Amino acid sequence: MPTRSHTLQVELASESADRSYPIVIGQDLLQDAGLFDELLIDRPVVLVSNDTISPLYAAQVCRALGEARQVTQVVLPDGEVHKNLESIDLILSAALADKHERRTVFLALGGGVVGDLTGFAAACFLRGVDFIQLPTTLLAQVDSSVGGKTGVNHSAGKNLIGAFHQPLAVLIDLQTLRTLPAREYAAGIAEIIKYGCICDAGFFDWLTSVSDGLVARRDLVLAEAIKRSCAIKARVVAADEREAGVRAHLNFGHTFGHAIEKVQGYGEWLHGEAVACGMVIATKISVNRGYILPEVLDRLTTFLERFNLPISPPPDMDADAFLAAMAGDKKVAKGKIRYILLGSLGDAIIADDISHHEIGDALTSLVKIG
Repeated sequence: MPTRSHTLQVELASESADRSYPIVIGQDLLQDAGLFDELLIDRPVVLVSNDTISPLYAAQVCRALGEARQVTQVVLPDGEVHKNLESIDLILSAALADKHERRTVFLALGGGVVGDLTGFAAACFLRGVDFIQLPTTLLAQVDSSVGGKTGVNHSAGKNLIGAFHQPLAVLIDLQTLRTLPAREYAAGIAEIIKYGCICDAGFFDWLTSVSDGLVARRDLVLAEAIKRSCAIKARVVAADEREAGVRAHLNFGHTFGHAIEKVQGYGEWLHGEAVACGMVIATKISVNRGYILPEVLDRLTTFLERFNLPISPPPDMDADAFLAAMAGDKKVAKGKIRYILLGSLGDAIIADDISHHEIGDALTSLVKIG
């Protein structure tokens, strides 16, 4: 029986419209016909998934949508390597072939790649239609499904082509985490600890104290971690929807992480794995600058190692390789790379004055401890 344990609201009011939307967290939500009826009424649907997730969950979603509703299914190949304009064309061509209209709602059933692709396709289709996030990975549930960032990768860098397009709702079905591979689960844990690092030292303390429960995927612990992560993300997005200020703090670990993904090849390192290593690099620089005590880095690396997440940079990437890869990052402003460091535990700061020498020192010391 579907249960809705938590509902949070992303508040996005503007002069022209109220674009707020709910984040619903619970069990068996993908089977909740009543919930879909509330959100969709009689609107047609384009259901986008991939060839890993579709066999697991698409049938139950279609049953919940009902036989009377027009449903077009699009099944994409799985993997970050397919987060490109070719996949966008597949989604849009299917919607056009079935003569969908502006009433149509796109549903993103999958992880962050599916969510980003579906959201961007929805932003483009007929100049913009609604979409709903149905995230099936922990990383997507606590990060990419919330906030309206959509897009695709380019050979020049990650997420360089895209749009801000907020979802109509985010439905987080905790049951999907039971089938999530250990490596994918750990990648999501990296994004959860990020929130404690940048926004909430108390949350960081709590996460490190319940690491055994997170490793074991205990329902109550995991539900609380997801709820608190989404609440933080919702507050940040409400305050700064288009990343003009505080939302940039959510990029902690991402500048270095995106460089790793680009150089190693998209999909070789999972996004959360690259972010984990990126957070360690940024934290080490923060320690070296005297912003935080070394014990913060020790606590972070100990936590990440519980989930077999990488704490050392790739051995073939030196400071030159990182800087070359980061030069094309979308967070570059006026020719300067913007990094997110920790001014203290739970307090992120933006820095654009990190030198080649500082990066090199951090990489050298992390290779030694890894």
